[in-house]
Amino acid sequence: MQKQSIDLHNPDYYQNRELSWLDFNERVLAEAEDPTNPLLEKLRFLSIGSSNLDEFFKVRVAGLQDQLKLGFLEPDSKKQWGPEKQLIEISKKNRDIVAYQYDLLDRTLAELDEEKIVFKRTKELDEEELERAADIFTKHIKPAITPFGVDAYRPFPHLNDGVIHLFVRLKKSGSPFIAILPVPPLIQRFHVLEKENETVILFTEDILFKFLNELFIGYTVDYSFTFRITRNADLELQEEGAEDLLSVIEDYLEKRRTGMAVRLELDSRTTSPTFKEDLAYLMKELDLLERDVYHIEGPLDLTVFSKIISKLQSYLPNEVFKRFTPEYPSVLKNHDIFETADKQDFFLHHPFDSFQPVIDLVRKAVDDPNTIAIKQTLYRVSNESPFIDALKKAAKKDIQVTVLVELKARFDEANNVHWAKELEEAGAHIIYGMKNLKTHSKATLIVKKDHNGFKQYAHLGTGNYNEQTAKLYTDMGLITTNEKITKDVSDFFNYLSGYSEQPDYDYLHVSPFEMRDNFIESIEQEISLHKKYGNGHIIAKMNSLTDKKMIIKLYEASRAGVKVDLIIRGICCLVPGIPEVSEHISVHSIVGRFLEHSRVYYFYSNGQEELYLASADMMTRNMTKRVELAFPIMDEKWKRYVINILKLYLYDNTKAWVLGSDKKYTKRTPDDSKPIGSQRQLMDSF
Repeated sequence: MQKQSIDLHNPDYYQNRELSWLDFNERVLAEAEDPTNPLLEKLRFLSIGSSNLDEFFKVRVAGLQDQLKLGFLEPDSKKQWGPEKQLIEISKKNRDIVAYQYDLLDRTLAELDEEKIVFKRTKELDEEELERAADIFTKHIKPAITPFGVDAYRPFPHLNDGVIHLFVRLKKSGSPFIAILPVPPLIQRFHVLEKENETVILFTEDILFKFLNELFIGYTVDYSFTFRITRNADLELQEEGAEDLLSVIEDYLEKRRTGMAVRLELDSRTTSPTFKEDLAYLMKELDLLERDVYHIEGPLDLTVFSKIISKLQSYLPNEVFKRFTPEYPSVLKNHDIFETADKQDFFLHHPFDSFQPVIDLVRKAVDDPNTIAIKQTLYRVSNESPFIDALKKAAKKDIQVTVLVELKARFDEANNVHWAKELEEAGAHIIYGMKNLKTHSKATLIVKKDHNGFKQYAHLGTGNYNEQTAKLYTDMGLITTNEKITKDVSDFFNYLSGYSEQPDYDYLHVSPFEMRDNFIESIEQEISLHKKYGNGHIIAKMNSLTDKKMIIKLYEASRAGVKVDLIIRGICCLVPGIPEVSEHISVHSIVGRFLEHSRVYYFYSNGQEELYLASADMMTRNMTKRVELAFPIMDEKWKRYVINILKLYLYDNTKAWVLGSDKKYTKRTPDDSKPIGSQRQLMDSF
């Protein structure tokens, strides 16, 4: 029967990107009430949720506020919402989520109380505890504190992003005064009082509250409250006409320190008749609206709990995840990694497979006298990166080293500027990304002499060359000597380092634009084959799905009857289960111990299964504004292995959430079936 004509641009068929992200962060926070998670790990998820939200405001909310202030009122392409509508909806939804977060915090701290670990405010302390708090104030807090009075001679101070501040109202001879007191981020935020029957934890700002009079001699402290601001970190990077991108980045980082305020958080547990007046004063000074203000019934900046957890582990060693050690692949334990790669492609699934073979690949290449060249893209690396050390060593040995260091990797710019300078000083040839594009690809190419001339070895991955995050994120990678793939990788690096149009690749899909075109072509082929054979199936695993062209193409596949299973950790602007539009599409989201980061794209293709791993999500920025790589898994053994992993994720009924046509996520539960946790099962299989 002929399908009725439907306008696939209908805004009702889409979810707003920002609201979908808030849904994701709510799923992260929800891990704090999952009874299968250890107690301290619940606190960790609350901390991660706060860190996520800080970045969301610094970048996404800040960008919308900029649009509004500049009069750029263009609606988004999917929901047709302008920036003001989006800011209103974000504020409305996020208030509910923040309230949920602090309710979870209260419940989690109550569980800690039962373990005799008690968070107290100074008004709850007994006499002996108060004496110890006074000693902490005198020795560890007071010497580092500088109050700033605000009057005709002392202007309102600059308030640093993310720092806890105290707003203090004072009196002297009946006259009111105001002071702002920043809590230096380099002093300890919390203090532990060991007692015989319990452990008491105090926040620095609470101790300050109690002893403020000692900082304002001759004045009376009327009252005070803590507040914290978040500043815009989404400043425009001006690349046009830049002769030295390093200096442009350094200037950009300096400007970002003083970006406009975008959020004000207040600890509302202390109130006063002048509180509304004081809040209005802060809002005026910071140029903020009511929707930018969050009243919090609890301590500000829950990211502090990541440090508190480290302290509490010694008290509650069984309340953290059991240590998991990634497996070094058995086939490589007693065999040279290059000899193994000569014989077969080699697939790695981190963190279940150790990341060490990727490090060894580069290190052993450096020590091999037959190595001619090493080429690598670096987006985010660790502070003590073994790749940087190996590449510096290689350059000093006259191996031709070419490294693309992406200076525009947000919040890693300063780190990458530092590494770029070090590598350049060692003699490596450094590329600072590409004009107006971020290079987000994950690729390494090693060229060695052999008896036939030269042999090329490639590593391609879905995640960064960062041995630390490789323990925390799930990612996939491939080591191969397939000549057509290594030729493509060689052409790719030449495209990055020289002047040329984007090459014609045999196997790689490369952004900008080509990757989207290739995936659209694969979906269209799946639709065509399904119409002929009735067995169409697409599985796609990614971090986020926002690109409207890709969403429309997936809707077209569903309308044709193709089964589409999506595994999307974060943002999903597609709405599944809409009759006649997306009724054949399912959307699963898994939040667990490890951050799901791998991108995998599968097309059944009437049994001629096609499988790609990629550095890119189906996001417009990945498809049009970044240099990205998708690469095929061609070895049938590894192809089947990855497909089985995808199916395991789809079967997950303990950590998976399912998106409904009402745009709401529902947590899957085992009910009467066998509990299946994909990450747990993968850990147990190694």
